[in-house]
Amino acid sequence: MPEAQSVSNLLSTIAIGKLSSSPIGPLWIAVTTHGLVRVEWDMSVAEFINLVSTTHAAPVIYDDSRTSSALQQLSEYLQGTRRQFTIPLDLASLTSFQCRVLQLTAQIPYGQTLTYKDLAVQVGKPKAARAVGRVEATNPIPLVIPCHRVLGSDGSLHGYGGPGGIKLKAWLLDLEHSAV
Repeated sequence: MPEAQSVSNLLSTIAIGKLSSSPIGPLWIAVTTHGLVRVEWDMSVAEFINLVSTTHAAPVIYDDSRTSSALQQLSEYLQGTRRQFTIPLDLASLTSFQCRVLQLTAQIPYGQTLTYKDLAVQVGKPKAARAVGRVEATNPIPLVIPCHRVLGSDGSLHGYGGPGGIKLKAWLLDLEHSAV
């Protein structure tokens, strides 16, 4: 019985891992047994653990074995050798509207863009472009859910929460050879 309990305890943890070196700096990720829940950069391990703990009521552990696949895919993407992620995502902590917007965002093909208004129309709320923008601004899984591919209605770059803001968004679009 103790062995079954320890397996159960491991499965209920949030595993974190770090990509120490990338063109945009060190990245932290967090995964549950269901998939990737968080991608962040420009923060300490204590800040990242605190952030993950605020949205997920489970112990947080550093676990290379559970995070290695996602970290490898992020590394490949940032090196320009991966165009599509195959990482399972865990959006259970989000509202249904947030999930729908982010699922649609995840479907924007590599190298292409949509506007906030386009996504609002796709989600069935054509006047909700600002609400869509708020969802994108709070996307917990940037890069994998490519909120950088979402532009203002005028086709220009509008805000980006990553370090460097719009410059990083432009760099990511350039990496993908997007016409903006």
